Amino acid sequence: MTQLRFPEGLSAIAGEYDSILCDVWGVIHNGRAIFAEACEALVKFRAQGGHVCLITNAPVPKAQAIRYFEPLGVPKDSFDDCVTSGDATRAELKLRSGQSIWRLGGDEGWEHDRFLYEGLDLKFEDSANADLLLCIGLRDMYNDQPEEYRDELKEGVDRGLTMICANPDKQVRVGGKLYWCAGALADIYEDLGGTVVYPGKPHAGIYRLALERLNALGHTPSRILCIGDSPATDIRGATRQGYDSLYVGTGLKEHGPDFQQEVTDLLADYGENATYAMSGLRW
Repeated sequence: MTQLRFPEGLSAIAGEYDSILCDVWGVIHNGRAIFAEACEALVKFRAQGGHVCLITNAPVPKAQAIRYFEPLGVPKDSFDDCVTSGDATRAELKLRSGQSIWRLGGDEGWEHDRFLYEGLDLKFEDSANADLLLCIGLRDMYNDQPEEYRDELKEGVDRGLTMICANPDKQVRVGGKLYWCAGALADIYEDLGGTVVYPGKPHAGIYRLALERLNALGHTPSRILCIGDSPATDIRGATRQGYDSLYVGTGLKEHGPDFQQEVTDLLADYGENATYAMSGLRW
């Protein structure tokens, strides 16, 4: 286990890496506004020859994820490409061509988006006739509670349906408030004895896609740093892939004045080890 380091900015460690895999929500924006210093840090990393692939558990394809960037003010030169849990989920669903899908989650919106499965050879059925459960999120992410779905989820478990969880995150911070995501329902499904497939972080599929995207642009990452705000997905995912990680405190956890001790305790609570930690991403 390496000693957790607290650099003043990305510039202090940037020379050790040629590529960054950077989370989106909680790192470069919060769904309402960008974190300008974070975006500037990525711009400067790229200006020095580094490469950046954004890597997010948003349950939508890339095109739908980045459509929010321009209105929020995310600079185009802050990243080379972007890969989403939605992209990885679509790759998983392509392997299930012809199967009947029970879709859990509403249509449209950020969390529930038809683009996730549009154009694939899938049939949609109710829970009693489906071969597979696709969990996109709660039907109403603003008002529903995950436990309200327990009895419904048990029906899928009892039928032996595998769940594909399009967003492994349990919660996301939008502005100043936390909302539940598909990962919270997946937790209940597993607690009931069900099987869950997670295409997004912290699992390998989304990282493979990120490297493929960079390779397609002519970049061959060898020294990779993962940046994120979630110990359970970003930091754990980096560790599983053998990459260094930078935890930033602008997302799920609202930190107080003793950032270093709080982060040390937070990572210990999750049983995770980050390489670095910063209160917010900055150059």
